[in-house]
Amino acid sequence: MDLRQMEVVVAVAEAGGFTAAARRLNVVQSAVSGTVRALEREFGTPLFTRTTHRVSLTPAGEAFVPAARAALRAADLAREAVDAAKGELRGRVTVGTMQGVWAGLHHALAALRAEHPGVVVQLRQAAVADIRQALREGTVDLAVVALDRQQQRGLVTRLLSREDMVLVASPQRDLIARTAEGRVELAEVARLPLVDFTPGWAIRHSVDRAFRAAGVDRSTTFEVNDIVAASELVRNDLGVCIMPLSIASRFPDLPTYRFARHAPRWRVMVVRPPGEPPAAVAALLRHIA
Repeated sequence: MDLRQMEVVVAVAEAGGFTAAARRLNVVQSAVSGTVRALEREFGTPLFTRTTHRVSLTPAGEAFVPAARAALRAADLAREAVDAAKGELRGRVTVGTMQGVWAGLHHALAALRAEHPGVVVQLRQAAVADIRQALREGTVDLAVVALDRQQQRGLVTRLLSREDMVLVASPQRDLIARTAEGRVELAEVARLPLVDFTPGWAIRHSVDRAFRAAGVDRSTTFEVNDIVAASELVRNDLGVCIMPLSIASRFPDLPTYRFARHAPRWRVMVVRPPGEPPAAVAALLRHIA
C-alpha cells in the first residue's frame, strides 16, 4: 500500500464514484478501478459497494478513509517541513466558506499568493453543516463562516465581525409598520411576503432563531439559495428579505430597515480544527483580519 493508492480511494469516496474520481485525479477510469481493486485484494475485503447507480463505502472502507486522509495529511506536513527548512513555503490549503459570508476573504487570499506563490489554495462553498463536517473530516483546513455556539464546539474560532441583520425591501413598498424611529417589528414583517434562504444557510438559521425568540410564526413565500435571486425578488416588490447589513449594502438601490427588537444577529468567524495548524494554513490565518 502506498500514498497514491490512498489518494485514489479517498477521491472515490469524496467524489462518489470512479468516473468522478478519475476526472479529479486527471487519469482514466480504468486506472482508478484497477488501483482500488489491487488495494482490496491486498486487504482481502472490498472497500466499496458497487451498484449500477451508485458507489458507497463498506464498513471496511468507512474505517480506511479517515486513516488514509490522516496519512496523506501527514505526508503533506512532511513535505512542508522540508520546504520550510529550505526557506520555501509550499503546500495546499482548502478553505470553506458560504455564499456572501465575508467579502474580505479575497484580500487575504491575494496577500497569501503574493507572499507565498508556492501555496495552492482551494476554495469550497457549501452550507454551514457541510463545512463543519468537512472540518471534522479534515477535507477543509479552515473556514470563514457564521456559526452559533453549539456549532463551534470542538473547533478553534476567532471572531471577525458581528452585526445585526436588517430588512430589505423594494423602494415601492410602503412599510407602514415602521415605528416612530423608523424601525420594524418582526410581528409586522411576518405579515409580509417573505423571501427566505433555504434551510442549512446560516442566514436562515439566524432568522429562524430570531422569530422563535420573539414568539412569532411566519410563512415563507419564496425560498432561494442565491443572494442575487433574493435581491431580484425584492427589487421587483415580490417580497421582503432579512439579511446582514454587510450583504444588503451590495444593493444600494434597495432600502434597509433596522429592527426595533429581536434583531437577528450575524457573527462571522474564522474556524479550524484544534491543534497546531500546518505552515501554509498558519500563513493564510495571519492575513485573515
